[in-house]
Amino acid sequence: MSRKWIALLAALVGLSLYLWAVLWLGDHVQQWHWALQIPFFVTAGIAWAFPIRRLMFWAAGK
Repeated sequence: MSRKWIALLAALVGLSLYLWAVLWLGDHVQQWHWALQIPFFVTAGIAWAFPIRRLMFWAAGK
């Protein structure tokens, strides 16, 4: 199995788990004050990019 296929499977599983966790936490965050919601959603919206970036570089062999 090539690196690209492993990276694709890891990305699909990882992002699915990440999405599930953020949505689950987001339900609880919705009850907070809006000033506390903003940092959560900004962080959740950006945080996924760092592991995916490393995975993409690994898959490309760099």
